[in-house]
Amino acid sequence: MPKDKKWNVEEIEFKQKFIDRYSCLTCFADFKKYSLKFLRRAIRVNTLKISVKDLVKRLEDEWELTPVPWCKEGFWIEHKGEEKRRDIGNLREHLLGYVYIQEPASMIPPLALDPKPDEIVLDMCSAPGSKASQIAQYMENQGILICNDFKGTRMASLGINLQRVGASNTVSTMMFGQQFAKAGQTFDRILVDAPCSGTGTIRKSLKTIRMWNPNMIKRLAHTQNQLLDTAYKILKPGGILVYSTCSCEPEEDEGVVSIFLTAHPDMKTEKIDLKINRGKPILEFEGTTYHEGVKNTLRIWPQDNDTEGFFVCRMRKHNHSLTR
Repeated sequence: MPKDKKWNVEEIEFKQKFIDRYSCLTCFADFKKYSLKFLRRAIRVNTLKISVKDLVKRLEDEWELTPVPWCKEGFWIEHKGEEKRRDIGNLREHLLGYVYIQEPASMIPPLALDPKPDEIVLDMCSAPGSKASQIAQYMENQGILICNDFKGTRMASLGINLQRVGASNTVSTMMFGQQFAKAGQTFDRILVDAPCSGTGTIRKSLKTIRMWNPNMIKRLAHTQNQLLDTAYKILKPGGILVYSTCSCEPEEDEGVVSIFLTAHPDMKTEKIDLKINRGKPILEFEGTTYHEGVKNTLRIWPQDNDTEGFFVCRMRKHNHSLTR
């Protein structure tokens, strides 16, 4: 959309079922207002190639950098000139892999995963690579990071982005996430950033409003539960599992976690301690009361921090024997 064209919020129509549902979950007026605002540009400094301090020095003359409170490598970025450039992708620093263009809410799952340099880590749904490159960065290019996706077209962007940022501890695989149960490999930490309805990302994809329907939500939740069950089977005792979506739907978020925790009592949720505004986890929806463990999950509405909407849950496996 041209930068001088104004969005007329009143011309955007939400389905009545969507309005009714979200009015029960949050302030719909605020949700609509922020979902129909332009998304602020943001970057994450890639410390595999440059320090945060040196990157700021390179950009601060022409660009206003506002730190993201919950991620020390993250910045909102705005051009200081009259033309207000928004083409961050054309920056030399981006082409060199010094920065990764990434929405600040998307930076949370790798922070919650907290990977260590000597570990074996799986990013089950990696493409296009924003979280995978962030995980590699936190692992300092040590250990092993398996980056998986199920489509060849998605693998292309994943490979390009990992190469650009200089991630050298990665192995890329292409399969449905559920197939890892047969692979025989176990992991210290697993990120399941699951395919979802994307209702937290309306502000960058208006088609989500048109595509939304409750039946789609149920189908996605089934797939999400399959991915989590697979992750459980290949997670080492004491290992960390992070589940995330860019959906605001309880059935894809707290509902999926609730089903998973009920099926696997040895998985315990852990609080995610970040400096961020957050919504209250949904404890009950449409007559279903969720597992008490969902109280530790992180629910972010677009209006909470002027970001995308996001959901993140961190869990630890407490049993002492591998699941076969």
